[in-house]
Amino acid sequence: MEQRRVYGKSHWYHETQSRASRGDALPLVPEAAHVDDRFLLDLSLPDVLLNACDCWLQPARALSDRLFPDVVQVSRLQTFSAYDRLSTALTAAQVYGVQRLCNHYAARLAPLPGPDSSRESNRRLAQITQYARQLASSPSVIGSASRGQLDEVGLTTPDIILINQIIGFVGFQARALAAFQASLGHPVRWLPGMPMQEDAPAERFASAAAVWSSDLPAVTPGYASLAQQVALERWERQPELAGLAPLLATDPDALSLLGETLAALAQPTTSHLLVALLAARINGSQHCFLTLTERWHGAPGLPDAVRNGERALQAWGHNHPLERAVIQAAQLLTRAPDRFSAAQLIPLQEQGFSVTDAVSLLAWCGLSGWLNRLKIGLGNDLD
Repeated sequence: MEQRRVYGKSHWYHETQSRASRGDALPLVPEAAHVDDRFLLDLSLPDVLLNACDCWLQPARALSDRLFPDVVQVSRLQTFSAYDRLSTALTAAQVYGVQRLCNHYAARLAPLPGPDSSRESNRRLAQITQYARQLASSPSVIGSASRGQLDEVGLTTPDIILINQIIGFVGFQARALAAFQASLGHPVRWLPGMPMQEDAPAERFASAAAVWSSDLPAVTPGYASLAQQVALERWERQPELAGLAPLLATDPDALSLLGETLAALAQPTTSHLLVALLAARINGSQHCFLTLTERWHGAPGLPDAVRNGERALQAWGHNHPLERAVIQAAQLLTRAPDRFSAAQLIPLQEQGFSVTDAVSLLAWCGLSGWLNRLKIGLGNDLD
């Protein structure tokens, strides 16, 4: 008996069930699928700002094309279809709440044929959706059991690495868009009742040392392709990608583009270290947090205040206006990018940041969240 194929959602709120009627497959904003720039989604920005950010926007655009090509060839080792990729992206975009992003992924997903209606396919899609929603909204709940559940529904190691890359990338894209929209003075448009991400439990950061390890098989030099060897040689010495590169090298092009984006945004300033610390604390990446505290060269006591939570940070920042502006902007952008606006960007400018520097710092905050989710989704912190 031929299995029935069904078509996508009629709006950007996505669940695991899809409509059977092809005539109902129009999204709310169908034109959002057709953009020249699949990272900025045709957001109109001043040329000065675009040119200043070009060094990291170029690899980010290429990553969007790499992760979400128009045609995807599935295989025994790579089972994630175009539908799976865009469905995962839309689930993450809904969590982050940036409307431009939701419209885009919904419009691209809507016309695609969904999986068949078998129990196995429904279970697989439900598990993918649950994992995407959890890693996007509450990354600290993800662990080896979560990866085991993905394995149980048939996802391969390259699939599991890819789903984590997609969720992290969409989070980075959401926060970059939020920062750019704030620079234009756009009003925020968030849905009433949408929850704000809660900080990871404080007990995750009680230990003064942690070792990160993955339970997934990594690419080893003896079995790597030439492209994988080149990518590993270039990026496994990058501090932020240490340990991750042998896993991400399953797709060497995506690894290289992530590395180029990271290299363009990373700066050795205390503000950059601070936003990365805040992202790691909120998202729950113990290894990222401890690595950053070892590199900290700013005011003494600030990493401990970040570790101890909101009340300690407020008390510390009372007499530090620059750091207070950075903290407030990074916290809201990490917890709820859909609520980020010029009200958080203006204090940074008042403390001497140019618009370009402020946007790049906030984009780095988003990229730090991506790295946090890769560390959480692909491995475990061991005390």
